[in-house]
Amino acid sequence: MAVSGQAARALIELRARIFTGALRAGDRLAEIPLAEALGMSRTPVRLALAELQAEGLAVPASGGGFAVRAFTAREIDDAIALRGQLEGMAARLVAEHGVPRGLSRRLHEALEAGDSALARGVLDAAATEAYAAMNGALHAAIVEAAGNAALSRALAMVEALPFAGANALVPAAGGGAQRLALMVFAHRQHHLLVEALEAGQGSRAEALAREHADNARRNLRLVLEAGGGGAAALIARDPDAA
Repeated sequence: MAVSGQAARALIELRARIFTGALRAGDRLAEIPLAEALGMSRTPVRLALAELQAEGLAVPASGGGFAVRAFTAREIDDAIALRGQLEGMAARLVAEHGVPRGLSRRLHEALEAGDSALARGVLDAAATEAYAAMNGALHAAIVEAAGNAALSRALAMVEALPFAGANALVPAAGGGAQRLALMVFAHRQHHLLVEALEAGQGSRAEALAREHADNARRNLRLVLEAGGGGAAALIARDPDAA
């Protein structure tokens, strides 16, 4: 995640509002009203809006500022599926090349940060922010270690699509217990992936990375289905959605 502190919390909340339809395509994203609604100053909101633009969720609006970009559930599915294929390739390359000591340290520091974020069993704002930061750091470390510039460029393009990035965390609408269970399962996949990388198991690492992305697709679909009228409208705009 490129932002931290209140900006990270604003980013996570704005993603959730866009994903569930509380903020709809074309709605203006104005700093002052959003800052008041989120109970924070304009600076973190400004940083969050810039990050939303980088993620493909916001576009420049006429007269200045930003507006919510139109997108469909199919776009999200396709983008995350592509990310899974690319990250699977990165994981296989890392496993085949071998995991040097520095990379192993980075990966285990990320795993420990994730364990700590989930340890209390309460997904408050601080825990959610910590998990999102850990998730982004772990995925980025693997892609960087793959040493494939073309792969890195392709992933950067994919992550500029709505909700496609590894750190584009969206809180589930089904309550804290459901959110926690989903994150615990996803983080267990992180542990298994790191084990496969360090064991030099290229095929297994590739399969785990792809399965991890598939799990993200399923989780986001659950958020859509539980999100009420706004999320239902998003699905309805997608004629190819299952």
